[in-house]
Amino acid sequence: MRYFVLSDIHGSAYYAKLGIEAYQKSGCERILLLGDVLYHGPRNPLPRDYAPKEVIALLNPLKEEILAVRGNCEAEVDQMVLDFLVMADYAILEWGKHRVFLSHGHVYNAESFPLQKDGDIFLQGHTHVPVAMKKTRGEKYYYHLNPGSISYPKEDSPHSYGILEDNSFTLYDVEKGEAYNKIEF
Repeated sequence: MRYFVLSDIHGSAYYAKLGIEAYQKSGCERILLLGDVLYHGPRNPLPRDYAPKEVIALLNPLKEEILAVRGNCEAEVDQMVLDFLVMADYAILEWGKHRVFLSHGHVYNAESFPLQKDGDIFLQGHTHVPVAMKKTRGEKYYYHLNPGSISYPKEDSPHSYGILEDNSFTLYDVEKGEAYNKIEF
């Protein structure tokens, strides 16, 4: 199974469209959507082509391919317009020999998610900074992954997404269409 990992669209129709185009070319079977889908948040300026209704129209046809978790900018009204579930604080995937814990990152983070065995994967959004690294907590190790933000990158990172497949996670610049970082498990 190949997963397309997307986070922090924040209502940008421009970047949602670029992300969906990249997904359709990627050969991935599912989208893991890590929150902050429609609203830009009170601390942020409006993103490029802020149009939540257009983002809804782009994502809803893919409802059967999306597994989403709630971001800190999601509200109950968002669930009323989205045809896929978006209000869970986390999701867990059993993926080969790995357990993947998905969270936006505002409730559970790399230091607080329930690490159960070596090789677990913590997949989050929220920080708008891409991450692909192996970390330790206590005596166990895990993989900390974050696709960054497709619409609001921070710390000079590109507008990005990730692909989780087989034994690796690869980060891509959505504007250049190029991979720029990869970690193998």
